[in-house]
Amino acid sequence: MLAKLGITPQKPLRRAYERGPQAVEKWKNEDYPKLKKRAKRRGADIFFLDEARIRSDAPLQRTWGVKGQTPVVRTSGQRQSVSAVSAVTARGAFWYSVYTGRLNATRFVEFLKAFMRNRRRPVFLVIDGLPAHKARLVVAYIQSLEGRLELHFLPGYSPDLNPVEQIWNHSKYSQLANVIPDNVAHLAEAVEDSLYVQSRQQNLFRSYFHCAKLKI
Repeated sequence: MLAKLGITPQKPLRRAYERGPQAVEKWKNEDYPKLKKRAKRRGADIFFLDEARIRSDAPLQRTWGVKGQTPVVRTSGQRQSVSAVSAVTARGAFWYSVYTGRLNATRFVEFLKAFMRNRRRPVFLVIDGLPAHKARLVVAYIQSLEGRLELHFLPGYSPDLNPVEQIWNHSKYSQLANVIPDNVAHLAEAVEDSLYVQSRQQNLFRSYFHCAKLKI
């Protein structure tokens, strides 16, 4: 009966109830197009940036096995985690860094300095509203660059608007699926390899922007 009604089993998407639909529509239909026009006038690049944590005890993904014999993945009882930050443009420019520990304003400024090193064109950096992204230390660093770097904030509770989310999804659920690290260093190496492989497949990045429903 459900099939006749066109109802099928589907995995739902998470949407925070604090999310503002009007702010999201305004970003997609007004703010982002204006940002693209400004970037074109100034000769600037628009990068989207995001951070993520990758854990060694992430849920295992489906794999192949003999019928009736459930595959067994031997894991360590110890829990490891590393974090990563990456930035991408619709044209496939890609930057990333893998790190351990927590993100704060000081570390974010360090990332921005590494990201901006040797860049000749101005950058419009689109990020979420994490407190570390808005700290006074960050504002002071942005001002010191005298217009070479601008931060633009996404609407609250809207990670789906950031194409970098698809980078994390591809890493976690495809390239790193069922990878069992021996230690933190092994996990960091696996994450580095995952991001490097994606950096060599620039056609993926265009699909990430389409997933975020952003016009390239």
